[in-house]
Amino acid sequence: MNIIEEKKGMYILDDGRVRCFLFVGETDAVLIDTGFPDSNVIEEVKKITNLPVRIYMTHGDFDHTGGLSKAGECFIHKEDFNLVPEGVVKHELKDGDSISCGEYNFNVVQVPGHTYGSCAFIEENKGFAITGDGIQRNGTIFMFGESRNFQKYIESLRKMAHLVKEKKIAAIYPSHSEYPLPSDSVEKVLEDAENLFLGKIPPVKKHDFMPCNVYSGAFTGFLYQPE
Repeated sequence: MNIIEEKKGMYILDDGRVRCFLFVGETDAVLIDTGFPDSNVIEEVKKITNLPVRIYMTHGDFDHTGGLSKAGECFIHKEDFNLVPEGVVKHELKDGDSISCGEYNFNVVQVPGHTYGSCAFIEENKGFAITGDGIQRNGTIFMFGESRNFQKYIESLRKMAHLVKEKKIAAIYPSHSEYPLPSDSVEKVLEDAENLFLGKIPPVKKHDFMPCNVYSGAFTGFLYQPE
């Protein structure tokens, strides 16, 4: 596990497969996502702080919820309740919610598409956003299977592109691939997604073991299977 204190009180926990984010305040801490079960994120967080930790989820995919069984509860959008491991207590996370921890104040933005309950976390005062899986540079964004909706995904990218400009967000922190990304990354991913949806990007190949095709846009990549 590679752990970096990116800013004062902001830690990035990266196991080389997925990235989680920890914010430590004076009285408690906030963890965004928990990685795979073997990422041991909860154990690493306990090494950083002994404060009570509230856990918020960008979405319910297994590489983000895998550590929840060791945590016991989380805040997640209700559309992804079905993706949370059995036995974990779920608190509803809503579009427009506010999350405060120490110097950090986040606004929750629902961005359905990658999953129906995907959410981004915007820190307007400090000029950055944590966006989950939907925005990546040279990534393989999963957009196949019953939890995905490409039309909603494009709508969410348009929503995020508008908010990034309106809120003057300078840096994007995704859960995979390169980070931080510049603000224009949202529009670049949007352009690739629109072109893919319109059939303007041909498949590179069929995936070796998953039921989808591999696509490579000008900025990022997708795993997708058109209907």
